[in-house]
Order: sequence, then C-alpha cells, then structure tokens
Amino acid sequence: MPDPSNPPGPQAARRAVEAVWRIESARIVAALARYTGDFALAEDVAQEALAEALVSWSREGTPANPVGWLLATGRRRAIDSYRRRSALAERYAALGGQLAEGQASAGIQAPPEPVDDLLWDPDRVDDDILALMFIACHPVLSPEARVALTLRAVAGLGSEEIARAFLVPVPTVQARITRAKKTIAAAGVPFGLPPADERRKRLGGVLSVLYVIFTEGSTATAGDDLLRPDLAYEAIRLARMLTALLPEEPEVSGLLALCELTAARFPARTGPDGEPVLLEDQDRRRWDRAAIRRGLAALTRAAGAGRGLGPYGLQAAIAACHATAPSVAETDWERIVLLYEALGRVAPSAVVELNRAVAVAMATGPEQALALVDELVATDRLSGSHLLPGVRGELLRRLGRTAEARAELELAARLCRNTAERSVLLRKAAALG
Repeated sequence: MPDPSNPPGPQAARRAVEAVWRIESARIVAALARYTGDFALAEDVAQEALAEALVSWSREGTPANPVGWLLATGRRRAIDSYRRRSALAERYAALGGQLAEGQASAGIQAPPEPVDDLLWDPDRVDDDILALMFIACHPVLSPEARVALTLRAVAGLGSEEIARAFLVPVPTVQARITRAKKTIAAAGVPFGLPPADERRKRLGGVLSVLYVIFTEGSTATAGDDLLRPDLAYEAIRLARMLTALLPEEPEVSGLLALCELTAARFPARTGPDGEPVLLEDQDRRRWDRAAIRRGLAALTRAAGAGRGLGPYGLQAAIAACHATAPSVAETDWERIVLLYEALGRVAPSAVVELNRAVAVAMATGPEQALALVDELVATDRLSGSHLLPGVRGELLRRLGRTAEARAELELAARLCRNTAERSVLLRKAAALG
C-alpha cells in the first residue's frame, strides 16, 4: 500500500528513490546477489527496479516499505531474466517456486510487501554487504574498475556522479562498470565471503579502494576545486560500515581514523572563494573537533589490537599529531619524522619519503631535507608529479636560493592539474620576484 504521507508525483518519487538508494543500495544489491547467485545480474535488476520505481511511485506514491518494494521488484526482474534464458529453465523454476502465491499475476503493478525472509534475511545482511565489498574490489579488476564498481554498487552513486567526481566522461565510467561486471562473470567469481585466510589477503585491496576514493575527495588531482567533500565523506561512510563489519581488524580502524582526522581540517583548508589555505595559515578553531575525537577513538582501537600499527594506522598517527597540536610551531615534528620512517619500512614509496623530507625540514631545518629530496630527484621516482618540485622549491626558498626556488615552483605549477593548487604555486613563485 502506498504511504499516504508521501503523495504521488515525479519529483516526490525521484527524491524518495534517491534517498532510499543512497542509504540502502548496498543492502539491496547484496541481497539480490545472494538470491540470484549472480552479482552482475543483481546489479542490473536493482537498476531496473529503480527505473520502475520512478514510474510506479510517481503514479501511486511511495510505498510504506520502499526497500521491500525494490527487492521484490528486483527479484521479479531476475525471474524475467531467467525466463528469457531458455538454457536456465531449471534455475528459473527453482526461483519461481519461491514466489508467494499469486505474485506473478499479470495485473499486479507493485509487488506485495513485506519481502520474504529468504531475500531479506536480517541475520545475513552484514555478511552480504561485506561480500559485496570484496566482489567490487576483486583483484581480477583494474584499480579504476574497482573504484567505479565500489561507488556504484556499494555507495549507490550514479554514473554521472562518479564521472563528475573523477573528471572523466560518463561513457568512460559506464564502460568501466560494464567491463567490471563482465570480468567478474567471466572469472566465475561467486557471490559470498571469501574464506578467512583469503579474506585477510584481499582486505588490503578493499582498503586501498576506499583510500583512493577518500584521497581524491580530500585533495583533488585535477579540476578547479581543491576539495570534493561529497566524495571524501562517502569514503568515510563506507569505512565506518567496514569497521562495523570487521571490528577486529586494526587496519580498518586505522583507515577510518586517518579519514576522520584528515577530514576534520576541511573547514579551514579553503578560504571564502575556495582558495587553498596552507596548514600554517589555517584557523584551527574551525577544525571539526567531533571528527578529531572520532578519529582518535578509531586510532586507539587500531593500536589496542596488539598487532602494531599498519600503513593506514601510521598515517593516522601522523594526522593525530597535527590534529592535537596548537600550532605548526608546537607540532611534534620529531615524532612525525619517526612515524614516517616506520611507514617507509612497512609501505615504502617515493611519496612517503617526500613527506618525511618535509617533516625533517620542520624538525631540523631545510638543508638535511633538501638532501633527501635530491635523492628522489636522482632516482627519478616522482617524474611528472608536481609534488617533488613543489617541495624542493619551498626548501630552496627557505635556504635563500631564490632563483632556483622560483624555477622549481614554476615547474610544479606547470605539472599541477588542479587549478586551486596551481594558483598557490604561482603565487609563491611570483612572491620571489
């Protein structure tokens, strides 16, 4: 029965569909995937159910149980799909036998509610969502496909939203999602949680996808805006969900801590016109104290597991040093240097070494830091990135080597694809005359 508090109409229907999908998309797709045993089909029929809801809810109003409506409609669409596949007649018969008596009647426009326990089993919802995450981040997929499929199937974002977030054409996103589903089907990836030993091995892939989504939201690689908060907060929502599902995994808590502590600085990272505000110039009174408390609590959980902090936990510990310091000058830079050294041992990368050099410059001065940066230049490990010349230019400026500093900052500006960051680099270069 329609909910009388939700009158019919296209705009009301669209708002209702978008709200339900954003909150419940992972549970809906996961339940349908368990029911059909086919992830690609589940995602397809879920999208078909959304399209049908826009029409039906516009005419009849939002049903009292919108999730049940979408699930039952998705199930009916799956039945229709199996009916069209003559080679799967036996499978169709098995699914069809689970329909309530009279549900397949031709005159029924909206499926009956509530949906049965086989499809919506509260005891299995958490496992279903976790399985969905592991499938969307399966190692058979390319990194770009994992990100797109996670945002589509788990976060409930549309192709347009994903394309806008990563500044790629909508057809590119759609192609990645379609190819990902075909790859999963071709590889015969079953829907379900991987065995415990394999789950631990593949957890890193799931975390890396959430990390990529968050970092793109916290410092956009291209475009006009420094921040894409919607994308960052979506990653935090997924990290919270994963933490609730795997509370015993310290690196899950570590990633959540890193995201919360980093996002806490968002309110002070840009000025009134969206221009970037450097750390030393930020008004720390604007930092989100509630997010800092949540981040520190998650970091405490990660450290309390007794396994030592992993890469995300160590980065969170670094973020905690910034979050709890009254100012840049009063930040515990020596501790940050030690944390970066530890991070470099467990997750070595050129970016980690570059960040360690920045911390060394703050702790002991620019001369020693410049030597570290020049080692990176010699090994050509960050070729094409604006980060290396940006840091080198700042160190040269502090050493009084003005002409060299200006050349490095101008090079960094040419390499930078983000308009807001590029403007900061050009202002620094211009200030050197």
